Amino acid sequence: MNSEYVIYAVAAVALVAVLALAVRGIEYLLRYLFHLFAFPGVVVHEFAHATACRAVGVPVLEVVYFRFDDPPGYVRHVNPARYRQSVVISVAPFLVNTIVSFGSFLGVGVLISMTESLGTAQPETIIAGVVLTWIGLSVGMHAFPSTTDAKTLWDRSRQEWRRSPVVLLGIPVVALIYVVNLLSWLWAHVFYAIGLLVTALYLVWTLLF
Repeated sequence: MNSEYVIYAVAAVALVAVLALAVRGIEYLLRYLFHLFAFPGVVVHEFAHATACRAVGVPVLEVVYFRFDDPPGYVRHVNPARYRQSVVISVAPFLVNTIVSFGSFLGVGVLISMTESLGTAQPETIIAGVVLTWIGLSVGMHAFPSTTDAKTLWDRSRQEWRRSPVVLLGIPVVALIYVVNLLSWLWAHVFYAIGLLVTALYLVWTLLF
């Protein structure tokens, strides 16, 4: 009788261990797939930061466009000498990612307009549409500046507002970045990307039909 209890206990422990490993494996797989989905958005986001640095004359020390880690990408640069340089570097991803995302969705709209129905679409057209949709969603979801960008602007604002009151004009930008990142818990970044998709498809439909 005791031996049966031991067998049951061992079986229960083994089952729990297997379930724990399965959950852990699924969690790792989902995280890996999410990183793959985010790849285009992260690359464009960091490219925008790096390009903005070079455009305003701020030396770039290191650029990591993508990696399977946290953060998935980053740009290290010299501390900007001017406040407006910090602003440009921080908000550049919003402009660049929005343009790239919207352009991708316009491509999706054009492909749809060229296809009479999904059943008659060529395989390469479907693949192109899926890839463009993936790029558009990923890049659009990473359009918002990060809280790190907001903190950089906030620190500069606190340091320089006495010397140049114009700096105070950047505080609403800082507040907006924080609010947007807070709303990301409510999928605001996803809704933004979907909004770009809907707008692009509506524009193509209006122009072509």
